[in-house]
Amino acid sequence: MGFYINPGNENFRMIVNDEYIDKSGLISVINRTIGTKKKLSCISRPRRVGKSYAANMLEAYYDCSCDSHELFDGLEIAGDPDYEKHINQYNVLYLDITGFMADTTLEDLPAFVAERILRDAARGFEGLVDEKATMKEVLSDIASDTGRKFIAIIDEWDAPIRDSFSTPKSQKDYLEFLRSLFKSEITKKVFAAAYLTGILPIKKDGTQSAISEFYEYSILKPGEFAPYIGFTEEEVKCICEGRHISVDKMKAWYNGYTLLDDKGQQIDMYNANSVMRAADSGDFASYWEESAAAYGALDYLNMDFDGLGEAAEKLTAGLEVPIVTKRFQNDLTSFRSADDVLTVLVHFG
Repeated sequence: MGFYINPGNENFRMIVNDEYIDKSGLISVINRTIGTKKKLSCISRPRRVGKSYAANMLEAYYDCSCDSHELFDGLEIAGDPDYEKHINQYNVLYLDITGFMADTTLEDLPAFVAERILRDAARGFEGLVDEKATMKEVLSDIASDTGRKFIAIIDEWDAPIRDSFSTPKSQKDYLEFLRSLFKSEITKKVFAAAYLTGILPIKKDGTQSAISEFYEYSILKPGEFAPYIGFTEEEVKCICEGRHISVDKMKAWYNGYTLLDDKGQQIDMYNANSVMRAADSGDFASYWEESAAAYGALDYLNMDFDGLGEAAEKLTAGLEVPIVTKRFQNDLTSFRSADDVLTVLVHFG
């Protein structure tokens, strides 16, 4: 097992060893995309709703270097007809982008990630890796020689776009790096599927997405991923009943979104981190305020756009405010209207 290639299932094991709310139905959704034109998925979610938990779950399920049956046999996914077909059958490329950013600059990030992947490949697949080969060529050789394609899982993929020190050039270089992974003939032979998760939708570049091959599912249009963004009301009820906690109070504090799924049905979605912390401590508080996003919210609301102050006052009073979301450029520097500011706050949670 490696750090980035086939990292095993220990991260998910620690999760299920604690109190775990079964979100393994997400795997069925990804399984249906494998080997199809929809195999590249980008799922953006607000802060503190379980992005990394989901990434660790997928990592454990697909990784061919371990046997994860004991972790999944009792979960919802075990009832899926394709459960055995896909469990532990792929090479996994797992990247937590924030982890890389702690060790290098934004300008050097693409080369740094590629170098770390190559180093991991050389250690885990000794004899298969040509020292002069590129990262894409090495991944292709591994897929070909092992007979197993890769499932790519990239957590916090948008962190370089959200970083306060990002520049147009660093963003462009990073997006080109992602494009090089997922938009070429060689990668069609390498990846069976890809799962990107972060807060912002894919950065727009001119008139189209910079990584146009991906199917996007945001908090605005989550589609069939809607039940897996945070906790549903039924899941919260089960948590509350088991601890004799008021469901109504939990709803008043942490029911953050009403989403539409792929069938047009409404789903109330709760902030997972806040629900569990309130359930564990018995203390209802604004746990989201401890996140980095909370510190920037006031800065956004103080921006000098007509109508923004009035909109903030209405929201504070509990009134509805319509937002035009289509013009938002999916970054934190290209604000052009009050609608753009409010849209980013929706994405952040």
